Amino acid sequence: MKQNRKIVLSESEMPKQWYNITADMKNQPQPLLNPGTREPLKAAEMEGLFAKELVAQEFSSQRWHDIPEEVLELYKIYRPTPLVRAYGLERALDTPAKIYFKNESVSPVGSHKLNTAIPQAYYNKVQGITNITTETGAGQWGSAMSVACQHFGLDLNVFMVRQSYDAKPYRKVVIKSYGGKVHASPSALTEYGRSLLAGDPSNRGSLGIAISEAVEMAVTNPGTKYTLGSVLDHVLLHQTIIGLEAEKQMEMAGEFPDKIIACFGGGSNFAGISFPFLRHKLTGDGNSKAAGLKLIAAEPAACPKLSRGKLEYDFGDTAGMTPLIPMYTLGHDFAPEQIHAAGLRYHGGGRIVSRLKADGFLDSIAVEQTEAFAAGLLFAKSEGIIPAPESTHAIAATIREALKAKESGKSEVILFNLSGHGLLDMAAYEEYLP
Repeated sequence: MKQNRKIVLSESEMPKQWYNITADMKNQPQPLLNPGTREPLKAAEMEGLFAKELVAQEFSSQRWHDIPEEVLELYKIYRPTPLVRAYGLERALDTPAKIYFKNESVSPVGSHKLNTAIPQAYYNKVQGITNITTETGAGQWGSAMSVACQHFGLDLNVFMVRQSYDAKPYRKVVIKSYGGKVHASPSALTEYGRSLLAGDPSNRGSLGIAISEAVEMAVTNPGTKYTLGSVLDHVLLHQTIIGLEAEKQMEMAGEFPDKIIACFGGGSNFAGISFPFLRHKLTGDGNSKAAGLKLIAAEPAACPKLSRGKLEYDFGDTAGMTPLIPMYTLGHDFAPEQIHAAGLRYHGGGRIVSRLKADGFLDSIAVEQTEAFAAGLLFAKSEGIIPAPESTHAIAATIREALKAKESGKSEVILFNLSGHGLLDMAAYEEYLP
């Protein structure tokens, strides 16, 4: 019987640059707009909220960006992450498809979020910033920023969606253990939070609300900047370390994926795994296997922005404080159902992914929560890893594609991103299990 086969890189083989896909896009994403003037946002206008180097990356058309040495050294704590052939899942599905997954759950916080938290904290530190604010849905991003801020000596305030704050108590413990301060959102700490609680004291919150509170705290306190865990260009840039490693690992396996799948909230782990492979299709660099590459974003049926949203300018937060983003959106005031995959409960999709979706470079599917958890349990039983509720959506989509291959008898290569483990999500699994 075959065992799982891990394909690993040495530290010396780890990519030393991030990849900026906009350099290779024929149709460029529309610009961000100033929320006040509705004119294209200027870099200087964004520097009031974000560190200058992050803003420079947000506006960059440069294809490759060097990863700072200090960031590389911290990456080496858990990177390169393994690429795993999912023989167990293949057997369980009796499929001719070859299934691989990139295991991002091995990071200290159990998810891919640390890939951008480290550089974001680094660039704020070198600029002399002392205080950081951010939001978090399920808690993975808040956990990642708490680790990064602790390393660089930054004070951190995390606004956590109240539903997750109550349902995922150990995420709060993780954030606090690393020195971060975590607040249930909406909170009484901001004017916007107080206004919401005055109208509805039992408000369960949303990512859009939490972003509004974090942004308000950042712009009203000197020496404070805001960080974001998904959606924006510079965040997606940092996450390409995932796909760049996976590309080398797939080469070692003698494969190139026919399909790449990832769960989708704001787009960071999806972009991270897929953009480095997609560049071959965009540039027409002679990689014949890339021509038929199919990308699939798996989103929750409760919040299907790519599948059922509109491509239009919308705010990234509920209060309308952020720049306007050209994206597939359900509306910045959309209140999604309180599903367990809290990290995917975001109303919009980010401008790069939205442009690629509009141009036909990716597909999206909506997955019901029950299908996602069934897929997660099958993966746990066949591969030994309990996945995060968010990641179960990618697994469900992978199972769909593998069963299609079984029906057609076609042998194809499927790569998906295991964006995180679910060891702090046992309450969700307990609710699903009979």
